Amino acid sequence: MSRYRGPRLRIIRRLGELPGLTRKKIDNQNKQKKRPRKLSEYAIRLQEKQKLRFNYGVNEKQLIRYIYLARKVKGSTGQVLLQLLEMRLDNTIFRLGMAPTIPAARQIINHGHIFVNGKKVSIASFQCKPGDVITVKDKSKSKELVEKNLASPALSNIPTHLELNKETKTGTVNGIIERSWVALTLNELLVVEFYSRK
Repeated sequence: MSRYRGPRLRIIRRLGELPGLTRKKIDNQNKQKKRPRKLSEYAIRLQEKQKLRFNYGVNEKQLIRYIYLARKVKGSTGQVLLQLLEMRLDNTIFRLGMAPTIPAARQIINHGHIFVNGKKVSIASFQCKPGDVITVKDKSKSKELVEKNLASPALSNIPTHLELNKETKTGTVNGIIERSWVALTLNELLVVEFYSRK
């Protein structure tokens, strides 16, 4: 699987703020004033799709698979797509505040420091379900790292579908996320329209 390893600020300048990609902020003072260019409808849809890809750290093939899964489920395809992406294990750990970004959460998972319902899970795309209990390995250096991240979380509020016990470093998934709690500002219908042409 290939994932983006290039400069993150370049992506943020092009697409806007992506809380899952990096904690860095762009400096608006040094930014030169350019004439806003008129984007075509295709470019607008592509931009929305790229926001999803870079924020959640999925490649094109994975995103197409999530679109197909979202189409099979009853309800709004765009909202179901966001729910599928938000319920990934790497994103859940990021939203609990155990990691500063989604790539950092993916690294903690890949190194085998996360347990779901008492079983070690080393796959970042693992789909969390309501009732899952997420814990950190007891005897690991990541426990100290998680403590440090919990002291200064990337996002100020934990969504209502998650519950965190800071003493035991345990997170619980209580339900499925609502659209209002998604931290990313985008129009998910444009992403669905982008893929409806394929």
